[in-house]
Amino acid sequence: MLNLKRILCPIDLDYVAKYALDYACDIAMQSKATIYLLNVARTPAADMDTPVAIEANPYWERVALRRLEQIALETFGNKVPYEAIVRGGIPESVILKVATELSIDLIVMSTHARTGLAHFLLGSLAETTAGEAPCPVLVVPGPAVNRTDDSKR
Repeated sequence: MLNLKRILCPIDLDYVAKYALDYACDIAMQSKATIYLLNVARTPAADMDTPVAIEANPYWERVALRRLEQIALETFGNKVPYEAIVRGGIPESVILKVATELSIDLIVMSTHARTGLAHFLLGSLAETTAGEAPCPVLVVPGPAVNRTDDSKR
């Protein structure tokens, strides 16, 4: 069995995150691991070429932290230990930085499974994380929103 003690679960506070949280909870219960819920409030990076009028806002961070705590309580209850973390920045960079800082053993994250032009324009946070993470990454697909059911045709 793997010796997992620290699981990072980056979530963007939408319904797709639920899928990854369920996996993270099951793995944490089996491994007696702690889950670190991470929400990254996208804020401009210091090295961006274009100035952006939006800055980090402690109010947004407090709201996100309260929401993370609510999600954790609803999903985990008292089943697993967890810590909620909110950071500002570019999600790709922050996830990798937190994974390194906390010596994370496994990252569990969901994907929106965008394809085509949406994938090209928006990129894939899960793909970037999996390619650059200092530990294994479990990518959990979200609901099949755009799939058609051939049996109903």
